[in-house]
Amino acid sequence: MTYHKSMQYYKKTEGKEKITCLLCRHYCQLKEGQAGLCGVNKNENGVLINLVYGYPIALNVDPIEKKPLYHMLPGAKVLSFGTVGCNFKCSFCQNWDISQESKINTKITVKPEQMVDLALEHNTQAIAYTYNEPTVFYPYAKDIGLIAKKKGLKNIFVSNGFESPEIIEDMASWVDAANIDLKSWDDAYYKKSLKGGLEEVKDTLRKMVALGIWVEVTTLIIEGQNDSDADLMQMAEFIAQDLGVDVPWHLSAFFPNYKMSEHEATKIATLQRAKEIGKRAGLSHIYLGNTSLDTHTYCPECDTLLIERRGYQIRSVDLKNTTCPQCKKEIRGIWEK
Repeated sequence: MTYHKSMQYYKKTEGKEKITCLLCRHYCQLKEGQAGLCGVNKNENGVLINLVYGYPIALNVDPIEKKPLYHMLPGAKVLSFGTVGCNFKCSFCQNWDISQESKINTKITVKPEQMVDLALEHNTQAIAYTYNEPTVFYPYAKDIGLIAKKKGLKNIFVSNGFESPEIIEDMASWVDAANIDLKSWDDAYYKKSLKGGLEEVKDTLRKMVALGIWVEVTTLIIEGQNDSDADLMQMAEFIAQDLGVDVPWHLSAFFPNYKMSEHEATKIATLQRAKEIGKRAGLSHIYLGNTSLDTHTYCPECDTLLIERRGYQIRSVDLKNTTCPQCKKEIRGIWEK
């Protein structure tokens, strides 16, 4: 069954036979029959059509820690899904086989209400829009999210942070939390290699925090590209000063993949160096990902162990409501359904 859906996320381009897509900051201007940079939003008869609406390509039940979100419902199960398509062109993409694909498998259709039913059947507490860039299937995500919200489920965006300001404003009405990639501190690298933009991502992060969306930040550390002390310090200071010292920073190890299969994996020592830089910038919660190292949560005031993790497994949670049981410091996050 063909299940395309018209959207209101576009505008007519004044004086031109084009429409402008409003989903992300590329603001692609599309002629009749033309798709945007993402490959999955297309001008059909003067209307923007989301070609992947109803067509997930990957769907799994994951621990919430895998998103990664460490300050949200520890140990919760989430229904995670994505479609094909992306508005970035990262050479190190971990899910390149779907994100850089525009061929849509229309044999499997999952309507929004069916996706929520799946989440409930599997006893999950949230739905995560992930694997590829969820902004490119935002109309589908939102229709699912609004139903999920009514059913008591949380909504999570795992994103590169290139949403348009219009979309970010809209997200605040139904998205509870987001993990946003801060991939580099070099705007030229963002533009040339990723087809994005640093200033736009920084603006997205500021806006999301200001609108009350719980935000955690992830940086995939790639040696020789984004791991200089100066760049790491500027990233850490931006998070601390513009977003808040309680915003978690996930420092993830890179492993050779896609167009960077010859590049060496990130060393543990490099991640630990980045963590120390983050601490010097005043960040309270820094986690090392894609490693076998412990990823516990400690009270930044008295160093009490609050959440004990082994990989993605939760061993213990010692929070009194939202505070440290020892010193009563509030630990920010989403701790209750």
